[in-house]
Amino acid sequence: MKKILIINGHPNKESYNYALQQAFKKGVLAAGRHSVAEINVAELKFYPNLDKGYSTGVEMEPDLIAAQRKIKEADHIVWIYPLWWGMMPALLKGFIDRVFVPGFAFKYHSNSSRWDKLLKGKTTEIICSIDYPVFIFKLFFSEGGVKVMRKMVLSFCGLKTVRTTYVGPVKPSTPEQRKKWLAKVEKQGRQF
Repeated sequence: MKKILIINGHPNKESYNYALQQAFKKGVLAAGRHSVAEINVAELKFYPNLDKGYSTGVEMEPDLIAAQRKIKEADHIVWIYPLWWGMMPALLKGFIDRVFVPGFAFKYHSNSSRWDKLLKGKTTEIICSIDYPVFIFKLFFSEGGVKVMRKMVLSFCGLKTVRTTYVGPVKPSTPEQRKKWLAKVEKQGRQF
């Protein structure tokens, strides 16, 4: 049995991203092989701005300490978020800045640009909603901010991305199309 953590980075709890989250969770639980924990970034109480970088320690709020615990306990992390201006919402970026800190997610070697990946051994996947056709995002934008998330955040910390799922274009979609996407995401949860 693996411990799956779903991190929803959409700041609006009424968004379609929460339906995607529930669909994936439903699939995992229906399969009965794994447990699920969740972090809804919009519900956390924390200051998202890393004012002085990592040069000085910033006191961690209780919600961020709990988030780190869930991340440490997880075997597989599912990120669900929308693309805005080609990247994740600012609140999710602030969450990453504050949670994936040195000593937790990575550790630089003294007097070196090398680092240890402290979250190594865990897998991850991204479910990303977009408002333009997926083939355009891949072909013309080379997956932009999602590629940055995979390479510069997740891989940097040792997380191995096993799947990226794009859902879109959401804005012009019909209720029938949204139901199909939910069924697809639920199936992915069931097959994990």
